Amino acid sequence: MGVRLLTGVLCHSWSMEILVLQHAEVEHPGRFRPLLASDGHQTTTIELDTGDVLPSLDGFDALWVLGGPMDVWQQDAHPWLRDEKAFIREAVVDRGLAYLGLCLGHQLLADALGGEVRPSAVPEVGVMPVYLTGEGGEPSLFAGVPESFDTLQWHSAEVTVMPPDAECLATSLDCGVQAMQWGPRAFSAQFHVEVEADTFDNWLAIPEYATALDMALGPDGARQMRAAIDTNLDTFSALSEQMYRNWSKAVASAVV
Repeated sequence: MGVRLLTGVLCHSWSMEILVLQHAEVEHPGRFRPLLASDGHQTTTIELDTGDVLPSLDGFDALWVLGGPMDVWQQDAHPWLRDEKAFIREAVVDRGLAYLGLCLGHQLLADALGGEVRPSAVPEVGVMPVYLTGEGGEPSLFAGVPESFDTLQWHSAEVTVMPPDAECLATSLDCGVQAMQWGPRAFSAQFHVEVEADTFDNWLAIPEYATALDMALGPDGARQMRAAIDTNLDTFSALSEQMYRNWSKAVASAVV
């Protein structure tokens, strides 16, 4: 399904200092990177799975938290998850920073703010449709986006209980909370639209992702999924740009 962008481009008279938390080297902002650069935003990346230390939030305007193969409850195997959740809560609740979470970053936001994340009853792996709920005020993360659209899914855990005061912005047949908003400037999505041409092969090299793909799609799954992603790259690109522009508009008031 194609996506038509809204006419007009958001013109920035400001630039943000954005802190990016990664949990795998190849799971980076992807298609969002040129958009951030073109608007003059500065990003600082912390790679938590390699031992990077969380910095002070002083001086940052926004926090982006990306995906990864670990689960939010695996704190014994990944002790830094405890600190990361407290860090997210400080950023979003105490400081009111703008936030964007993708996949694991979506789940971490829910957990950090008092929601629940559990193993998926039906893991989602592949290119699958997502449906907007119509919730959320303006400006919405999904303004100008069709009521249903195809996205990349690659997860075996999901948000089962949203945090108090959160709104569900999108859903799917097997995952009730596909996108979420908390307050005016914190947004997250379970799915991926930041996909680039090399994303699939890079992520397939992560053992946990390869195992999930085999279990969900069988021995021919990799070929099927690569073909579906290739077919939808233009759609993903348009979605990522529209969501980025909407996020930028929604969080503009967070920049001082």
